[in-house]
Amino acid sequence: MIAEDECSRHSTKLLAVADALAQIKAAIQSLVATETVPLKQALGRVLATETRSTIALPFDTNAAMDGYAFASAEIVPQQPFCLKLIGTAWAGKPFTGSLKSGECIRIFTGAVVPDTADSVVMQEQVTVNAEWVSFPAECKVLQNVRQQGEDVKQGQVLLNAGKALTAADLGLLAGAGLANVAVKRKLRVGFFSTGDELVSLEETLNSGQIYDSNRYLLHGLLTHPCLEIQDLGVLADEPILLEARLQTAAATLDVLITTGGASVGAADYITQVLQRCGNIGFWKIAMKPGKPLLFGQIQQCVFFGLPGNPVAVMTTFDKLVKPALLQLCGYPAQKALQIQAVCGSYLKKSAGREEYQRGILQQAADGSFTVTTAGKQGSHILSSLSRANCYIVLERDCTDVAVGSVVTVEPFSHAL
Repeated sequence: MIAEDECSRHSTKLLAVADALAQIKAAIQSLVATETVPLKQALGRVLATETRSTIALPFDTNAAMDGYAFASAEIVPQQPFCLKLIGTAWAGKPFTGSLKSGECIRIFTGAVVPDTADSVVMQEQVTVNAEWVSFPAECKVLQNVRQQGEDVKQGQVLLNAGKALTAADLGLLAGAGLANVAVKRKLRVGFFSTGDELVSLEETLNSGQIYDSNRYLLHGLLTHPCLEIQDLGVLADEPILLEARLQTAAATLDVLITTGGASVGAADYITQVLQRCGNIGFWKIAMKPGKPLLFGQIQQCVFFGLPGNPVAVMTTFDKLVKPALLQLCGYPAQKALQIQAVCGSYLKKSAGREEYQRGILQQAADGSFTVTTAGKQGSHILSSLSRANCYIVLERDCTDVAVGSVVTVEPFSHAL
């Protein structure tokens, strides 16, 4: 599907966002190489192999609460009964004696239930008199006992390959006694800013210069357990130098990202440099902000040339770069969460490009959602980007949005 960009004096044909995503998906493949890491370093990493439990969970049949353990055969239906107390089972210190008919033991949560017992009555329901325990008439059979293997059987699959490990997954693996796991290796990602006007934060700003905010923005967006990131600094607007540094960086990286220099200005050299030293997949897409996005390859390195304005950097990252990084890392495909909300602001929009305006999403006491604009929508406006917590997604053919209209909203989720 091709969309016509009304902003272009030459009616340039632009690639629709969905088609750009499809091209990226078809052009890249997930990492194959793996590494083994300690469990505490595995959060967020992608599991490389199927993982099975070598033990049953629970490992033993154990008590679900503090109380008294006995054989259910001792229960007299609808009648109280009394058993002799012969010992205690502690968590980590099982009862080692033999539990016979007419006997019970004191047991604590997590302690092993003796082989000849199958029921636990909580301590608040009994009366203890020296070595005798009186049980109430309403005792139930097989209660308050966690059966061996009721959670996981020995040899059962715990997690499948491709699972992005959560804190709960780490708990499951630790419970099964696994100290290390095989995961996909980290994706090596480097990023440059381009532009002679860029100044580092340690320098004094002069007229015509700007501080380089994009590298800090990208550093935040790229900070993730599956990524090994390199801030490669600033590239000057010199084609020969650009080409040399891009080729050098691409030789050791899986993904290379630049910001700026991908438009059509006299000093925008990224596109022509990529034509010489790599391959261009596509250039320019029907989205706002972020039209001059460049996707291609240098050697075996995937390349993204993002626009220079910071809002466009974040929008193109979220919508196009992030899905690619997830695919390369081995994450399963996932669609961004979208919800419907009543718009509390008038939104200006022209037909021709899919637009991602920055908004503030709120939920009322009745559960309904409303969204208002976060402020000025220029692609250089960092303050409204900072205030926003969502994108207001406006389709390509959509025009101005009236107050009270229902719109599609995507809450921000900057973590990969």
